[in-house]
Amino acid sequence: MRFVPKKHLNSIGLKILLAYVIEMILSVGLIALVLVIALALQNNILSENDINDFSGELAEALQFNETGMPVQMADEEYLWLFESLYNEVAFRVLDQSGKVALASTAAPQFWSAVDGRNLPLTAGTFEFLQHGIIMDAATALRVHQGQNWYLQVAVSRRFMFFAHTTFALRFAGDGLLLLALVQFFVFAVCAHFTLIYTLRPLRKLSESAALISPRSMQARLKEDDVPTEIAPLVQSFNVALERLEQGYRLQQEFLATAAHELKTPLALIRAQLELMPENEERNWLLSDVTYMARQVQQLLLLTEASEVQNYQFSTIALSKVASEALAYLQRMADAATVTLTLSDHSNAAIWQADHSALFTLLKNLLENAIQHAPRGSEVRLTLYPAYLSVRDVGPGVPPEHLPQLFQRFWRGAHRRDIGAGLGLAICQEIALAHGWSLTAALSEPGLVFIVALEGESLLTGYR
Repeated sequence: MRFVPKKHLNSIGLKILLAYVIEMILSVGLIALVLVIALALQNNILSENDINDFSGELAEALQFNETGMPVQMADEEYLWLFESLYNEVAFRVLDQSGKVALASTAAPQFWSAVDGRNLPLTAGTFEFLQHGIIMDAATALRVHQGQNWYLQVAVSRRFMFFAHTTFALRFAGDGLLLLALVQFFVFAVCAHFTLIYTLRPLRKLSESAALISPRSMQARLKEDDVPTEIAPLVQSFNVALERLEQGYRLQQEFLATAAHELKTPLALIRAQLELMPENEERNWLLSDVTYMARQVQQLLLLTEASEVQNYQFSTIALSKVASEALAYLQRMADAATVTLTLSDHSNAAIWQADHSALFTLLKNLLENAIQHAPRGSEVRLTLYPAYLSVRDVGPGVPPEHLPQLFQRFWRGAHRRDIGAGLGLAICQEIALAHGWSLTAALSEPGLVFIVALEGESLLTGYR
């Protein structure tokens, strides 16, 4: 279990997702940092900037009469502010000589501290004290008909602090939270589609690689539309597949050649043994040669069954091939005093198959059933349109041995002296080459083998 975290941390999808999360956290954190800095500097920088912009807006809103004198503000949006909060905010308009031409309602001696300092009339910001309260002020220049007019506006710092803290920063905090939620949603959507788009080639490659088997060694992973980062991996994988295919072909050729070369010497040995006088030693040798010849024949069949190109597919009448297999094994069944029975419910079903391969599959399954059936019992071959079954009433096998039935050279403990252990493996190869499923189940008593067309699951009812 300690390796699970490491496996998950090595996930490309997780790394991309973490990158999005980190980006979102950094973005929100940067905005929050700016707000914190703004809060820390609100007593100077924000106030100065705000009051300077405010004075410029008011200067542009001045209206003049026909004689060129300022008379009122064109924009009445802020007039209520000056009338209601005259202790905290006020404005006035001065001519070039510093004489007041227009002013808002203000507390007594509001501008006295400024007038007493005799400050030059220049655009910019300044501050002064009014009854111990810091006032931030700014002067804005307005030129009208060639004459300069100076608008001065002042706001108490405590009012600015109140506005920032109670409204602006609170709204900014709520906005930051809303921004974080929206950003999280946007990032989640972007991350989702990014992962789908980015990992789609990897999923396709994984699906293609999963389809490669000993029966499709010629298949290769497509290198088109592969991300540049994993293209070398795909190329190396294809090179490895070429080497595996070559090794597999050499192995199959060796098995086929060895089995073929052994057939002739075994046939000669058998012929020589049959010419010898009959005795116990001669019979034992003849039995051994027969057993070896059977193994060689099974190896040849297994090699042929493992190669898809050895099959010639055509439309086959299922019942006809079944009858041929039963007729072929009738003598063996009679010798074992076993009854072969055909139950045809196939409705003249036609299967797409290789005739000789289907015959071999049925022959091996029936032969295996006959060898395990008790004397006087029945082996039943049942045909249906989409599947067939072969059932005996023999001793069966332990449940844990069922997965081993189709392994090459595997034989039950009671059959160590006869059989090559390849018959069912050959059946499995034939079924896989046709796209069928071959399964075994305990039928109590005995075993049932089921060959089903693709997409059928038919073990229910044989337990």
